[in-house]
Amino acid sequence: MILTRNHVLKLMEEGVLAIDPFLPECLGPSSYDLALGNEFRTFKKVTRIVETTEDVDYRALTDLITVPDGERFLLMPGESAHAITRERLILPQDVCAWLQGRSTFARLGLVIHITASFVQPGCRNKQVLEMFNASPMPLAVRPGDRVCQVIFQSCSGRAEYRGRYEDQKL
Repeated sequence: MILTRNHVLKLMEEGVLAIDPFLPECLGPSSYDLALGNEFRTFKKVTRIVETTEDVDYRALTDLITVPDGERFLLMPGESAHAITRERLILPQDVCAWLQGRSTFARLGLVIHITASFVQPGCRNKQVLEMFNASPMPLAVRPGDRVCQVIFQSCSGRAEYRGRYEDQKL
């Protein structure tokens, strides 16, 4: 079941769900708009084969870039990059969430997550976005741009993610 605005606000008032920072104008009827943070990871130009195994470290294949507020990050056609949200999500053990791109940006060819859109119940972190430019033109995004939305969903039962990205950083 997707949680509506009133249910999200109720869970926040109870102190079991948090969005930090929280801006009331970002909460829609059944989703919350998330903004880009200041950190981005770009892929290095690697000519060797990269084995896609469980222990591969994406940090060895990327460069971390900090973009100050008011400046832009340029994503070229066919290029992908990681970004992190400004907001930290704290979910109870019976609520999970999904990240979705916003249609305004999707219509320009900006893909917000390539595959990993699921937010585990009990998460307590910022969200990493796997952005991709599917358009034929360079796209400029800025820290603070509300490029995606999170949709909260109730779980049948309780669970809590404890894994590799539990304390997620870019």
